[in-house]
Amino acid sequence: MKIKRFSDKQLEVLTWWLPSSPHSEFDAIICDGAVRSGKTLCMGLSFVCWATFSFDKQQFALCGKTVTSLRRNVISVLLPLLRSLGFNCTEKLSRNTVTISFGGRSNTFYLFGGRDEGSAALIQGVTLAGILLDEVALMPRSFVEQSLARCSVPKSRLWFNCNPEGPWHWFYREWILKAQERKALHLHFTMADNPSLTREIVERYERMYSGVFHRRFILGEWVHAEGLVYDFFDESYIKEPPGDKFERFVISCDYGTVNPASFGLWGKLDGVWYRIKEFYYDSRREKRQKTDAEYLLDLKALAGGRKIESVVVDPSAASFMELLRREGFSVLPAENDVLSGIRITADLLKSGKIVISPSCEDSIREFGLYSWSESATGRDAPKKENDHAMDDIRYFAATIAAEREDMFFATFVER
Repeated sequence: MKIKRFSDKQLEVLTWWLPSSPHSEFDAIICDGAVRSGKTLCMGLSFVCWATFSFDKQQFALCGKTVTSLRRNVISVLLPLLRSLGFNCTEKLSRNTVTISFGGRSNTFYLFGGRDEGSAALIQGVTLAGILLDEVALMPRSFVEQSLARCSVPKSRLWFNCNPEGPWHWFYREWILKAQERKALHLHFTMADNPSLTREIVERYERMYSGVFHRRFILGEWVHAEGLVYDFFDESYIKEPPGDKFERFVISCDYGTVNPASFGLWGKLDGVWYRIKEFYYDSRREKRQKTDAEYLLDLKALAGGRKIESVVVDPSAASFMELLRREGFSVLPAENDVLSGIRITADLLKSGKIVISPSCEDSIREFGLYSWSESATGRDAPKKENDHAMDDIRYFAATIAAEREDMFFATFVER
């Protein structure tokens, strides 16, 4: 792997720890800002160079939301670059370690995932000379603080990078706003700080987001999620399906007994998924709950004799999924990360990869009502109302429409 040049901001990340740098007295560095702004690679490279220059036979940690995402987003790019620069890198997958050697020095880098509150136990007990937390805003506070407590070797340093979340997020309030008192160098990145991006690519990313996601991922701002979730949705996303000669058919389900149930029939033609028609049942409005067997009949009626490739179902609806399997349907538990699913759905809508039929009145109604909740916890979440068709569409988008040929969407969201 070859890099033609670094931007001024990237060079600042690469050199801040050098004794000749005006920032050398800082104990930590924080890089936040836009997606695809070039902060991850230069931070990983700088972290390894600092560790090798400053220590020998010490332990360090590289942390991501999961070890899998860390390998994909950091390790898979960083190690080839280090090898091209003359570093010797030995990775042990079974132990989640990488040993990196250069100029007679050798250090061990442990890989950790900070997925949830229980992850803090994974890093307890280890003594570190430094740590890099990739996408720190996605990690629970308990994991981050336990990780930082491991850095007890003299002259150890802390490295953070992330995309913005809400302004009440604990990391923003405790580290970014208090960077000076914590002796942390804070560098804010935009896409202009990544010289590898062409103008055409930058414009593509700018088109992909609107509302809060545009302000966060393109402008790099820590802002509230407010207003409509799909604030861009209008009549242009509603079109009649081109007949019924589709290549594939899929049904998506948000199952409900007390709450409404929403099923969508999807057909794919020429790379576009059309929500052909839907079933929506509100037991409160109808004053009668339906059984699994009744919903099975409704789903079969929605299928209308078509060959259904798979049925994507709310993963909590275990009994309904089992009934569908017994009836011969191929059942997929839906991908259920809400924020990631919303971003994927928005990307697919804006790129014309999914289209809503005018007959899907409940979906269209919910698109106009589905809103962000007002939260001071730092965690984004849509309101739990007018969200049943939205959930079944999100399940379909994240589980089916973003697969393989459309993997650009899923990969982009993960970053």
